[in-house]
Amino acid sequence: MNAKTACDVLIAPGRGGLGGALVESWQQRELLYFLAWRDVKVRYKQTVLGVAWALLQPLVTMVVFTLVFHKLGRINAPKGMSYMVFAYAGLLPWLLFQSSLVQSSNSIVAASNLLTKVYFPRLLAPLSSVVSGLLDFAISLAVLAGLMVAFKVPVHWGLVCLPGFVLLAVLAALSVGIWLAALNAKYRDFRYVVPFMAQVWMFLSPVAYASKDLLDRLPPALQPFGWLYHLNPMVGVVEGFRWSLLGRSGAAPESILLSCAVTLALLMGGLYYFRSVERTFADLV
Repeated sequence: MNAKTACDVLIAPGRGGLGGALVESWQQRELLYFLAWRDVKVRYKQTVLGVAWALLQPLVTMVVFTLVFHKLGRINAPKGMSYMVFAYAGLLPWLLFQSSLVQSSNSIVAASNLLTKVYFPRLLAPLSSVVSGLLDFAISLAVLAGLMVAFKVPVHWGLVCLPGFVLLAVLAALSVGIWLAALNAKYRDFRYVVPFMAQVWMFLSPVAYASKDLLDRLPPALQPFGWLYHLNPMVGVVEGFRWSLLGRSGAAPESILLSCAVTLALLMGGLYYFRSVERTFADLV
């Protein structure tokens, strides 16, 4: 009887470029669900409060913002609105962005066991980290709905735009997260840089204040350069999200369009860079 011959099978990514990566990820979209659910379970594994942390983080931060920025810093919400609701509405898209950014930046390193054993579209690793953050966001959004009822904030037609701003927040997180995920696989310093960067970024975004208030307080010499502030993609996200829920516009439509353009540019550049280096991930992690 002839002995069976063994052969090695190499499983490698396709060579279809950026378009091929997107098609490949779509074809294996079911895997995205399982990876995202795994991230959720790992996040709350062996925790006492579990998903209650999704409620505590924005609530505690809202109280701190109210004491520091509103009471001590004399920063007010638009006339006729509670500052607590104003701050909470700004915190929700920001916390979605921040958690997604931090998790996705570490996604390639965290998935090292899978990367070195089987092939799957590498883009699914950071994407699943972003998708898993939507659960916490949904829980926190329910709390905001309760606050709006308690403070008698009326609902207006802008609510139909809310999914669009949520999608923009997700894309903003993914656009930066895939850059950082690829860089973190090679330079582990980014593991320490990203949380600090996110903290600074929060204060540069209109979370605890309205962007108009900040720009009005700029020295006259800096007023002509105020448009640079809107290059921060989270300006349009936070202000647009707040407007869609509370009906108070803090950013001009062109500011939101600029945020969309910056997010798209970062996303396309990040996808191209990620695709160009993904073959080296298994060797690096």
